[in-house]
Amino acid sequence: MQDALVERLSAPVPRYTSYPTAPHFDESVGPDAYAGWLAALGSANRLSLYAHIPYCDRLCWFCACHTKHTLRYEPVEAYLKGLHAEIASVGARVSRAASVTALHFGGGSPTMLRPDDLVALKDCLERYFAFSPEAEISVEMDPNDLDDARHDALAAIGMTRASLGIQDFDPKVQKAINRIQTFEQTRGVVEAARARGVRSVNCDVLYGLPYQTLETMAETVRAVISLAPDRIALFGYAHVPWMKKHQSMIAEAALPGIVARFEQMSMAAEMLVSVGYEAIGIDHFALPADRLAVSAREGTLRRNFQGYTDDRADALIGLGASSIGQLPQGYIQNMPATGEYLRRVEEGGLAVVRGYALTEEDRARAWVIERVMCDFGFSLADLAKRHPAFSAVIRGEAGRFVATDRDGLATLESERFVLTQAGRPLARTVAATFDAHLASGRGRHSIAV
Repeated sequence: MQDALVERLSAPVPRYTSYPTAPHFDESVGPDAYAGWLAALGSANRLSLYAHIPYCDRLCWFCACHTKHTLRYEPVEAYLKGLHAEIASVGARVSRAASVTALHFGGGSPTMLRPDDLVALKDCLERYFAFSPEAEISVEMDPNDLDDARHDALAAIGMTRASLGIQDFDPKVQKAINRIQTFEQTRGVVEAARARGVRSVNCDVLYGLPYQTLETMAETVRAVISLAPDRIALFGYAHVPWMKKHQSMIAEAALPGIVARFEQMSMAAEMLVSVGYEAIGIDHFALPADRLAVSAREGTLRRNFQGYTDDRADALIGLGASSIGQLPQGYIQNMPATGEYLRRVEEGGLAVVRGYALTEEDRARAWVIERVMCDFGFSLADLAKRHPAFSAVIRGEAGRFVATDRDGLATLESERFVLTQAGRPLARTVAATFDAHLASGRGRHSIAV
C-alpha cells in the first residue's frame, strides 16, 4: 500500500527553498531595482551574506550546483578580484547600521581557496559590512582540499560551523559519482575543525545514488554517526541531466527506483532518530542542543536557498556569480556566467540579471509553504492575522485538499492544517497545493522523494 502511494505521489515538484521558485524569476527585476532594495535596508534589518565560489578542482558527477572544474588557480584569482569588486559595490549601497548575523561560504568548493585568499575575502567583507560579534560563519568543505594551512585560515576567519560533503562512503558508489573520499580523511577534517574551536559540524549524506543499497546506506550512516556531527542533512540525489550535463556520466540504470529511494530515506531517518537526533523538516537531523533543533521546537525554523536554517535575518544578500538573494521586496539572481559576471562588477555595477518582486498574494503563499515545509502545517488563525486579504482563498484550498485527500496526508484540526505522519515525507507534494505558479509549467523539477 505504501509503495503504491510513494510511486503515485512522487511526481516532480519544487524543493521550495523559495516561493515563487527560481524558474519564475525574470528580467523585470534588474540592477536598478536591486540598488533600491539595498538602499532600503537600515538599522532595523539583520543581514545574512552568501559568498559563492563557483570552482572545484574536481567535478563530482552528482552535483547540481553552479560550478566549473579547473586545475589552474589563475581563473580563481581573477574571480576573487571580481568578487571583491562586487562586495564593494553592494556594500556601498547598504547602511552600516544593518548588522550581519550570518555568513555562508558556498560553492563549488570554498576550501580550494588559498589560505591568504580566504582570509583576504573575509577581510573585504568586514570592510564593507558591519558584523555582529555573534555572527555565525559557515563554510562548505571538501575534505580533499584541506591541509593544516587551510584549517588555520578557516579558524582565522572565525568559522563557527563546518559543513562537510560526505554523500556516501561506499567505494563503488564513490567511483560512480566521481567523489573519492575515505572515512579516515573525513574524520581527520572533523577532528581538525573541532581542535580549532569550531562548535558545530554538519554532514551532508545523499540517498538515491547509483549502486546504493539499504546495506551500503546503513554502513555510511553508521560511519557518519560515529563522527558525532551536530547536524546531518539527508538529501535525495536530484538527477537532472537536462540541467547539469555532467550528470549524464551517471548510469541511470544504476539508480535506485522511487520505492527503493523511499526505503533508503526511511531507514536512514530511523537510524538517526534512534541514536538521539531530532528530525527537522523533510531532510535534516540535529542533536537536541543544536540551534536548528531548538528553532524547530520553538516554531521559528526557516527555509532558504541553503535549506533549513535557524537564520532569522531579514535579508539574504547573495554575492558571486549565479548567487541568489532574498530581500523584503523580493528575490534577485546574479549573472551565472563568470566572464559576464566579472565584466559587470569590474565596471562598478551590480551583477543582477533577473529576479522577482513579491506581491501580497506571493507573501501569503510563501508563508504557508514555508510553514508546511518547516512545521508540517499552519494555523488558519495566524494566516488570517498575517494575510487577511488571501486567508479565505487559501483556507478554501486547504479544505478542498483535505476533503479530496484519499491518502490521509493532511487533516484540519482546531483551526490548523496539519500533515499526518504519512504526509510528512511528502511535504513537497502537499506544499505544491498552495503554489499558484506551478501550473505555468516553468521549470523542470526533481522527484518528490
